[in-house]
Amino acid sequence: MTAPRLDAVLRAAIDNGLLPPTATPPAPDARPWPVVLLTALGAWLAAVPLLGVVGLLFGDLIGRSAGPYLAGGLVLAGALVVLRSSGVSAFAEQLAVPALLVGGGGLGFGLFRDLPDAAAAALLAALALAVAAGVAQAWLRALLGAAAAALLAVACLRGHWGAPQSLRLWLAWHLALALWLLATAVQQRALVDGARARLAALLESVSTGWVLATLAGLAWWSGMAFLVGGSLGGGLPGEVLRSSAMRTSATVGLGLAQGVSLLLALAAAAWTAHRWPAVRRPWLIGVAAALLVLAWFMPALGAVLLVLAACATSARWRRAAAAALAAVWTVGAFYYTLAWPLSTKAVVLVAAGAVLGALAWWAGRADRRAGPPPPASAAAPRGDGLGPRLAIAASALLALAVANVGAWQKENLIADGQPVFVELAPADPRSLMQGDFMRLNFRVPDAVQATADGLLTGARPVVVARRDGRGVATLLRVDDGRPLAADELRLQLTPKDGRWIVVTDAWFFREGEAARWAAAKYGEFRVEPGGRALLVGLRGEGLAPL
Repeated sequence: MTAPRLDAVLRAAIDNGLLPPTATPPAPDARPWPVVLLTALGAWLAAVPLLGVVGLLFGDLIGRSAGPYLAGGLVLAGALVVLRSSGVSAFAEQLAVPALLVGGGGLGFGLFRDLPDAAAAALLAALALAVAAGVAQAWLRALLGAAAAALLAVACLRGHWGAPQSLRLWLAWHLALALWLLATAVQQRALVDGARARLAALLESVSTGWVLATLAGLAWWSGMAFLVGGSLGGGLPGEVLRSSAMRTSATVGLGLAQGVSLLLALAAAAWTAHRWPAVRRPWLIGVAAALLVLAWFMPALGAVLLVLAACATSARWRRAAAAALAAVWTVGAFYYTLAWPLSTKAVVLVAAGAVLGALAWWAGRADRRAGPPPPASAAAPRGDGLGPRLAIAASALLALAVANVGAWQKENLIADGQPVFVELAPADPRSLMQGDFMRLNFRVPDAVQATADGLLTGARPVVVARRDGRGVATLLRVDDGRPLAADELRLQLTPKDGRWIVVTDAWFFREGEAARWAAAKYGEFRVEPGGRALLVGLRGEGLAPL
């Protein structure tokens, strides 16, 4: 913010009683951010070996009953003294940050050792908030607020509520949302006078980190987003548990989560209409209705939309942008939600897209009827609206071209590739059948896997396989350029979840056909001479078609 604008804001705040008459603008920081960044890097590099030496000296003390509390408390107190001191150098300030982490970690070690996990996490969350109240740096308060929110989620997750773990995590992040809303209401209603400006500033910094951690937790709970999951390998660690639990023993929990998500989305729409009367337009009501339907199918979306509404209507634009990103992620994660059939997910997303597209057309038509646009400047070039339209048309044509070229290549591979069969190895039984796909695990010898892992090239490794008279291939070695024998062929590997696999680890099928594909013993591929392969089917015992 520029100095004249800051002075104007300061005068307005004093005139409205938000700040005391003696308030002055903060002194500008003369240190350029690259200097601060390099100073922080140097402090961390110096702190790591220093803290290691301290750990070796006091190792016996830390292992005793009161040792973690004594050592952690001393280190934490020393870090707080440095951070609260005025005129401290940037190096010393940055040196106190890892000490703060070590002190908190020592106390956490003792708490988790002596108390139940839920109680230990709750006490650490309270400690993080207390430390945030004791430091003056806004960025550090935000980090401590995020840590407190995450520790609260851990406390709820480790508690014994008699509910599935995934439902407990969902409740934890919604509890964090409720506390953030309460803190925001207190800040805006009870801390608006100048006498409590410091407390309001403290709440602002801590709540920033708190709500960002809450948004990240809700997005994580939703699962891996579409396209990202396709490239990085499916969902997140808790996703299978969440989906399977909600499909079986937690049907009531799923209904509760959907209902709460719907109510929160409705509250977001009502609050936005209350604060921004300009949005009370028919087509925007239609947009809200479409989001309400999506919130019913996506139990984390309602909370994210409420955060978006609260931040946008209070001009907290950066937090609103983070909430919008979390909402996009949550909608994208709906593709991997195994609680719904793939056909249902497709209908919901296509219908929502069609409705939103129709509403956008309606809004444009309403704007045109509202009156002619203002006259263009004489210096404005003709055809200003043509460029964006051409860009949209070119993007659509490019997307169609990419999709059709990919389909054409796969059709040629299916038609002209060599038929090859690769034996399936046992897969994790917990992940064998998940909704509408089967988890596959093709046999890759350990020696081949180790050699492929050790390659330093960015290209995908190609292995040499020997095919017997039935067409069943056995992987032999990583291709080293030697000529192939008559019964050998090349097969390209694919990266997935930190390892190399044969083409894919999943076979998708229609709902209700699990029994048909459960007898699969081999994968049927089409392979071109260069090694590129495509999975086209599964075979049973003795290569019998399924």
